[in-house]
Amino acid sequence: MLLTLLGHSLPGLSQRSFTVAQGSARYSATITVASCPDDHCEGAGTIKLYSKQTKQLVQTFSSEDLSFYLDAPKRQPTVNTVELYGEQSPLIFGDFNFDGSEDLAIRNGNHSSYDGPSYDVYVSASRSRRFIRSAELTALASDNLGMFQVDKARKRLITFQKDGCCWHLTTEYEVVPGQGLSEVMTLEEDARGGEKVLVTTRRKTNGRWTSTTHAYLIKEYYRN
Repeated sequence: MLLTLLGHSLPGLSQRSFTVAQGSARYSATITVASCPDDHCEGAGTIKLYSKQTKQLVQTFSSEDLSFYLDAPKRQPTVNTVELYGEQSPLIFGDFNFDGSEDLAIRNGNHSSYDGPSYDVYVSASRSRRFIRSAELTALASDNLGMFQVDKARKRLITFQKDGCCWHLTTEYEVVPGQGLSEVMTLEEDARGGEKVLVTTRRKTNGRWTSTTHAYLIKEYYRN
C-alpha cells in the first residue's frame, strides 16, 4: 500500500530523511538513510518511532543496510508493501504473532534467497512497552524469498522458496503461544521433469502429517 509521506534532504550531505505519516494506527516514524542516489536508498539507517497519541519518541532502531526504492513520482519510500518478486517496503507494520498488538519489520538489506529483501522483525512486548527483536521471525524473513506474508483470517505466516524456474515451495506456519512457530503446511510444485508438474501437499493435523501428490500437465496447471 502506497502512503503519503514527507521527505527532505539534510544540508550538504547525501544522507536523506523521510517522515512516515501513515502506515500504522499507533505510530509515526522518521527514516534516516546514508545515501539515496537516483531512486534507490541504501546504507546504514536509523528509524525513530513516535506515538501518534503523545507525539513522544517510543524507540530508536538501526539497520545496517536500509535498502529501498523511492516511489515515483513523489520520490518517497513506500510502507507496508510486500510483493513477491516486487516492491518490499523499508518498514512493514502488522500483527505478526496474532496477539492483537502491532509489530514492526525493518529492512536490513538483501540477504534472503536470490539476494532478495531481508528484515529484522520486532514484536511488541506489552510489559516493557518496547519492541523486542524476534530471532525466529527474523529468520523467517531472511531465509526465504523476502518478507513473509500474513494471513490475518487464518492466522498463518506464509513463506516462499524456489530453485530456478521450475521448483517452488510454499510453507505455512502457525504461531503457538509460549512456544513459537509451528510448520503446518507445505505445497511443493516440481516442474523439472518435462511436460508435467508434480504437486505435493503436506498438512499437519493434530500433530500428524499427511501427504498427497498429484501430476498435472504444465500447460493446464499454469494456465492462469
